[in-house]
Amino acid sequence: MNEKIEELTAELQEKNPNLSEEKARVWIELLVSDFEASYAKAGYDYQGTAVVEKVIRQWIQSYGDKIHEFAGRNPKYAHLLNEQD
Repeated sequence: MNEKIEELTAELQEKNPNLSEEKARVWIELLVSDFEASYAKAGYDYQGTAVVEKVIRQWIQSYGDKIHEFAGRNPKYAHLLNEQD
């Protein structure tokens, strides 16, 4: 999955040039973790990394260029805007 996280990080950076590589990776790791946790809490069986990758790619395409704006409005993620990587 580490290789996939690197690929997804590069895709997010391409979609959103406002993000450094480090911040893009943090976002990808956060999205993966949140998706897997939500999926498990809903009672679904784990479908593997292919499903996670597909969903994260959809989110990148839909919201990747605006993800930094979301963080600014949500205190839970505001620390990701800290310019000190």
